[in-house]
Amino acid sequence: MVSTLDRFAMPPMLIAIAVGLDAPLASIVQAAGAYFLAYGLLQPVWGMVSDSLGLVRTVRLTLLCAGLASVASAFAGSPLALGLTRGVAGGFFGAVYPSSLIYLGDTVPPERRQRDIARLMVGVAVGTALASVGGGFVAQVWTWRAAFVLTGVAALVLTVVLRKLPAPPQTRVHRTPLTPLVAVARSRTTAFVLALAFVEGAVLLGVLTLLPAAVEATGATTALAGAVTAVYGVAVFVASGVVGRLSRRLHPSRLIAIGAGSALAACGVLALSRSPAVALGVTLLLGLAWTAMHSSLQTWATEVLPGARATVVSLFAGSLFLGSSLAAVAVAGLAEEGEYRTIFVLAGLAAVPLGAFAVWGRARWRRPA
Repeated sequence: MVSTLDRFAMPPMLIAIAVGLDAPLASIVQAAGAYFLAYGLLQPVWGMVSDSLGLVRTVRLTLLCAGLASVASAFAGSPLALGLTRGVAGGFFGAVYPSSLIYLGDTVPPERRQRDIARLMVGVAVGTALASVGGGFVAQVWTWRAAFVLTGVAALVLTVVLRKLPAPPQTRVHRTPLTPLVAVARSRTTAFVLALAFVEGAVLLGVLTLLPAAVEATGATTALAGAVTAVYGVAVFVASGVVGRLSRRLHPSRLIAIGAGSALAACGVLALSRSPAVALGVTLLLGLAWTAMHSSLQTWATEVLPGARATVVSLFAGSLFLGSSLAAVAVAGLAEEGEYRTIFVLAGLAAVPLGAFAVWGRARWRRPA
C-alpha cells in the first residue's frame, strides 16, 4: 500500500506542481514519466537480487532507499530536480509490489493464487484511494511537497515493521544471474505475456495517470479531481472480491475479456466527456478492468515459467510500468495543449488488440505439469 501511495500521489498534483515550480505542465508530466520509467526498468534487477539476497531483505533495503528519495522529492526546486528524485524513488519502490507477487507465488498453491492476488489488490486499492484524495487535498490546502514527505516517512517506518515477516523457502538457485534471463529469452509464451503487460501499462496506467489532470482541465479543483480519481480505489476494492469469486468458475480468458471491454468503454466515455460526474463512472470501469484483466495476466506471469518466477514477475511489472512511462512521455505534448480527447481515443484503439490477443493467448495456454 505504501508503494501505491507514493506512485499515485503525483497524478492529482500535476497542475499544482507545475504552478508551484512555475514550469510547463508537459515538464511535470515527463517528471512523472521518469518515476514510472525507473520503476519499470529496475524491476528485472530486483528480481535477480531477491533470488540472491532474499525477498524480505530486498524489500526492506529498497524501502529504505525509496523513503529517503521520496522525502528528497519534497525539496525539489525545478522540474529537472523533481524528475531525478522521483526517478530514484520509483526505481527503489519498484521492488515492492513484484516482490509481493513473488512471495504469493512461492507460498500459495496455483489453484488459490488468482484469488489471493485479487486480495492483494485491496491494498493497492486503499493506497490508490488515499493517494488520490490525499494528494489533491494536501496540494490544495497546504503544499504538494508535504505529500512526498508523508509517503517517504511511511516507507521508512515500514522498513522497521517488516523485520518480523518470515522469509519463504529459497527454491530458486541459479548458476549465474543470467541463467533465468536466458530461460525467459527462450520462452515465446513468456515474451508474449511481457508484451501484453507493456501495452496494458500504456492503456490502463496511462489513462489513470492523466485522468486527474483531464478532469481538472474542465474547471474542477485539484481536490475534486483527486477525489473523483479516488473512486478508482473503491472500485478496485469492490471488484477484487467479485473477481476473486468469479475466478473459481470462469476461465481467466473470460475475465480478461471482461477487463478489456471495460477498458475500451472507459476510454470511449472519456473521449466524449471529462466532467467530474462522467469521470466518476469511468473510474468504476477502470477499477473493473484492472482487477479482471490485470490480475489474470499477473497470475499468468507467476505460472508461465516457475523456475524463473522472480525474474518473470519482475520483468512483467517492469514491462507494465515501462509502457506507462513511455505513454506518458509520448502524450505529454497533447496534455500540455489540452488534447485529452485525442489521448483517450488513442488509448481506446490500443485496448482493442490488447484484449483480443490476451484472450486468444490465455485461452490456448495450458499450465506446465
